[in-house]
Amino acid sequence: MRFPRPLLTTAAVLLLAQAICAQTHWVGTWGAAPAPQLAAAEMEKQKLVFHDQTVREIVHISIGGDTVRVRLSNAFGEQSVEIGAAHLAIRATGSGVTPATDHALTFSGRPRVEIPAGAVVLSDPVQLKVAAAADLAISLYFPKDSIAGGVHYSAQQTSYVAHGDAAAAASLDSPDTITSWVFLTGVDVLAPTIAGSIIAFGDSITDGARSTVDQNHRWPDTLAARLLARKSGPQLGVVDMGIGGNRILHEGAASKRPQFGINALARFDRDVLSQPGVRYILILEGINDIGHAGSSAPASEAVTADDIIAGLTQMIESAHEKGIKVIGATLTPFEGDANIRSGYWTPEKAKTREAVNAWIRSGKSFDGFVDFDKVVRDPANPNKILPAFDSGDQLHPSDTGYKAMGEAVPLSLFGLK
Repeated sequence: MRFPRPLLTTAAVLLLAQAICAQTHWVGTWGAAPAPQLAAAEMEKQKLVFHDQTVREIVHISIGGDTVRVRLSNAFGEQSVEIGAAHLAIRATGSGVTPATDHALTFSGRPRVEIPAGAVVLSDPVQLKVAAAADLAISLYFPKDSIAGGVHYSAQQTSYVAHGDAAAAASLDSPDTITSWVFLTGVDVLAPTIAGSIIAFGDSITDGARSTVDQNHRWPDTLAARLLARKSGPQLGVVDMGIGGNRILHEGAASKRPQFGINALARFDRDVLSQPGVRYILILEGINDIGHAGSSAPASEAVTADDIIAGLTQMIESAHEKGIKVIGATLTPFEGDANIRSGYWTPEKAKTREAVNAWIRSGKSFDGFVDFDKVVRDPANPNKILPAFDSGDQLHPSDTGYKAMGEAVPLSLFGLK
């Protein structure tokens, strides 16, 4: 029989946090950007409404540490939500965890927490040694009917849903599965002052759309693995804040797809600037601004290259105010057959992409750039993705294409040899 670990008093939690933070600081090791809720019926259909259930969410972190906390968000939730119990453990396989690593999470010393609509809460620090590139399991029990808030719809990762309070269970009995992250938007570790994080900010290509589920083949995962393989130098976590379908200047709701998120300018503060320990941002945004208008969004939302450049410039200026360096990424090719994505690509849209890429390469505003366009394009037809890197929709890379992107990021951009 496993006995629950004793809960720390509020005073003890505060003293522990103060003692730890006196010598080190929090750095993001994993994250996911939230998007607005779908209609209630669609949320129920996607198993994102919970009725006396536990959700065990699996995440693959970048850097490790011996003190961890989690970030829960009810962003875009229309009502408060009660978390009746929460646990953190190192994942074994499937829904199973390593029992010796299981810790009950507290919030300001309390084992339960109510998250108001739109609010974010942080767990108290947990002393648990987690290795770099580990899989963690964060289990949340919902005692009342709860509609998922802070939803990241396309996780490319399986999480598990069980009946009743199973937050402390070593494994879940015949759980349902979902491939979204709910309420969970960040995992942080305490790290030396020299450590920091890189935020990968973008749309579905940064989010890893169409990569193999549960295999961590997004290009930010490859970048994180390369950083971890270094023998010396500062630790740099990689936090993926991509949202499929996201645009710089327009809302996903306009195309009746709230899961595409609010515009990148509106989410930049929460998803980037408010993250702990951020040193660098790598931005790959703008493809959907070009492609969606007249396709999956109203034609009235068409943008020019100057519109996209203006939006990117706003993000650069906001980050520079915080002392954060900003790396740009050229927009990848997206010419496709008409029967695959009618209206998403046109010759005029190709010229817009080329103009944005020319500005990114010019070095006028970014602190550096990654030429993802050059990495994945077909030399015989530069408007198309190389067939060997194509996932099948002529827009999103395959696992091989994502790997090539992650390997192409020069580590010198982050001051590393």
